[in-house]
Amino acid sequence: MSVKIAMVGLGWWGQKMVSVLQAVPDEIEIVRAVEPNLGAVRDFAREKGLFVTTDYSDALNDPEVGAVVLATPHSLHEEQIEQAVAAGKHIFCEKPLALTKAGAEKAVRLCREAGLVLGMGHERRFEPAMAELLSMSDAGDLGRVHQIEANFSHDKFVSLDRDNWRLKANQAPAGGMTATGIHLLDLSVRLLGEAESVLCHCENLSTDLPQGDTVAAYVKFKNGGTSYVSASLANPFVSRFAVYGSKGWIEIRDKAHVEAPEGWVVTKGLAGAPITVEEIPTAEAVKFNLVAFARAVKGAEAYPITSDHLVNTIALLEAVFKSAQSGKIEEIA
Repeated sequence: MSVKIAMVGLGWWGQKMVSVLQAVPDEIEIVRAVEPNLGAVRDFAREKGLFVTTDYSDALNDPEVGAVVLATPHSLHEEQIEQAVAAGKHIFCEKPLALTKAGAEKAVRLCREAGLVLGMGHERRFEPAMAELLSMSDAGDLGRVHQIEANFSHDKFVSLDRDNWRLKANQAPAGGMTATGIHLLDLSVRLLGEAESVLCHCENLSTDLPQGDTVAAYVKFKNGGTSYVSASLANPFVSRFAVYGSKGWIEIRDKAHVEAPEGWVVTKGLAGAPITVEEIPTAEAVKFNLVAFARAVKGAEAYPITSDHLVNTIALLEAVFKSAQSGKIEEIA
């Protein structure tokens, strides 16, 4: 039996998720959608056969809806999650979960106390190449992980109106950190645990993007190890994630943005073996994540992104924001 959901937000990414979900109706069924700007999505809704209304409460009051998928502005997530919990709906939230550690802790606590599943739009974990890297690390095949180097950049936002919420200080501080860099922070937390401190530098180098177009963060972890995370909103797409351990290293390069994936190039250097290069065929990580959420809602399997990971990633993100403003090393709250 499929999980019946309301898709909340039909912007760029909301439309992406609708298209993905309509390919797996046996797992998830979209029974309604919510979009305040109804005129902007009328043609899309007609094409996809969506029943759309403008008020979030319509979805929360619908007894057929078992879960909400939030593809909404970042600053709305905390309140929308609280409202969904009060209505007894499971929640899948696009990243970031919150903009403060306190907000993430509250969301996690509310869902836990209500017995509701909280899914998170960290689809990078579900890419086949990345899933293999995580599995190898967990199994000890890379030995002690020492360092992570990662960049996730694109220029999709350069043409946005400067009043777009994705560029506002209260929604997306520190350049591309909430758009792309947060995925790299999440993966770093997944591999190295809780962060201890971060130094972040954010600047405008070639655009007038109000919160900066180029950002870099250097993270130190409590149990040792470091991660260098960088992101630009002003250069053509690139995504690279490299992990270095005592028994080997792996570098993953995406061929295209996750919006329309085209596969990955994986280079491995394991101790005592020659360096290898392998091409991994395309797969839909967004679908894999949402299906994992649906199966957790049905009680078939545990959702793989833990509460600790959710909170620790946002604690690190909040410190990145602080460091971008202060220009100093900031301790993780």
